[in-house]
Amino acid sequence: QVQLVESGGGLVQAGGSLRLSCAASGSIFRVNAMGWYRQAPGKQRELVATITSDNITHYADSVKGRFTISRDNAKNTVYLQMNSLKPEDTNVYYCNAKVVVTIHSWEYDYWGQGTQVTVSS
Repeated sequence: QVQLVESGGGLVQAGGSLRLSCAASGSIFRVNAMGWYRQAPGKQRELVATITSDNITHYADSVKGRFTISRDNAKNTVYLQMNSLKPEDTNVYYCNAKVVVTIHSWEYDYWGQGTQVTVSS
């Protein structure tokens, strides 16, 4: 079993900052790409940012220049630093990790439970 535990969400005023964290634990051989997604009620989940195991990053156009994704491979943890937050960033943010659980297994997708980010105007 693999668990992803997120933290760092909350309420912030527009222009403020928040930092999300997500730690993967359990039966892990290797964590490949990790990422953050977000989903508003009634809408599809959308990509925010991803990072590979060798730190190649990709961002949604809507967050480029404001959000920074990073990771600590020794801790199997991914971070999302969110600056210059806007009300439209209000969403539930989900952590994703692509995990190889044993040397002989495939890569599997795992998701965190979600953390609410609310940006007030």
